[in-house]
Amino acid sequence: MRIALDAMGGDYAPAVNVEGAIETVNDLEGIDVILVGDESSIKRELDSKKYLPNRISIKHASQVVGMDESPSVAIRKKKDSSIRRAIELVKNGEADAFVSAGHSGVVMATALLLLGDSIGVDRPAIAAIMPTLKAPFVLIDAGANLYCKPENLLQFALMGSAYCRVIFRRSEPKVALLSIGEEDTKGNELTKEAFKLLKKVDINFTGNIDGKDIFAGIADVIVCDGFTGNIVLKTSEGLADAIVRILKREIVDQSAGRIGYLLMKSALKSFKKKTDYSEYGGAPLLGINGTCIISHGRSTTKAIRNALRVAADLSEKKVHEIIAFEIEKGMVSKVDKK
Repeated sequence: MRIALDAMGGDYAPAVNVEGAIETVNDLEGIDVILVGDESSIKRELDSKKYLPNRISIKHASQVVGMDESPSVAIRKKKDSSIRRAIELVKNGEADAFVSAGHSGVVMATALLLLGDSIGVDRPAIAAIMPTLKAPFVLIDAGANLYCKPENLLQFALMGSAYCRVIFRRSEPKVALLSIGEEDTKGNELTKEAFKLLKKVDINFTGNIDGKDIFAGIADVIVCDGFTGNIVLKTSEGLADAIVRILKREIVDQSAGRIGYLLMKSALKSFKKKTDYSEYGGAPLLGINGTCIISHGRSTTKAIRNALRVAADLSEKKVHEIIAFEIEKGMVSKVDKK
């Protein structure tokens, strides 16, 4: 399995990307990595490192997309960017999947331009895995689309349900629509219209879910627009980190704090692991004709390694083909129920 990695994407590029690639080829069988980006910078990072040279290669790209750049401008003016060159490798069959911790908007736009979308998909969506009191769930869309139509949320639900079945092996994932209340009539015009559409398709739609129940474990897939989803995702990350810090501070402030911390150290470590985005590596961009993983801009070496592993797994399982099939089937059932 060959994975094209945007070596220049992310806050700590190219160092963490190169380190992630090295750990991947050294520890995981069957995954080769193509580092795409400035060749001289990548070679400097590889110097003196121990790795299997036949499993890491370099594809030079002279341009880097900044996190503050407009996707339309970047696509038009940076045709030799590490993002574009890496996705071209997938398009040309030189790589099986693509991973980037760079500009997610540019990644999505470039993937759409070069790979195309799945039949029946108007807009691809980011599917993020998040923890609950019971088992992980899929949040879709987690940030790809700030403005959505009801039909987009319908497609997100179909894609999320299919993805959940493949990844978590849940035969009938419970799909819920994020709103301001559980009642059918709650929400804005977007969620109200999306609710009507979701009732017509052949998925296990359980209705609206309130924000307070997101982490209760009552839904396997939670659907929302990308603006809302990205806020949920980043708020959750910040809250989890704050909880760990507050608990540590409160324990230390107690008279028997040192002993208390030692007793709770294992539990705190377990909590942090369950809420750490690097454990999941990255989130797939569902709805395109290929495998594309978008990682956090602050990705660590561990996150990159896990993203490469996830990319290989999804590519091997041909998740993008399953998504295309489910979208087509779901849209047919929608027509039948009119």
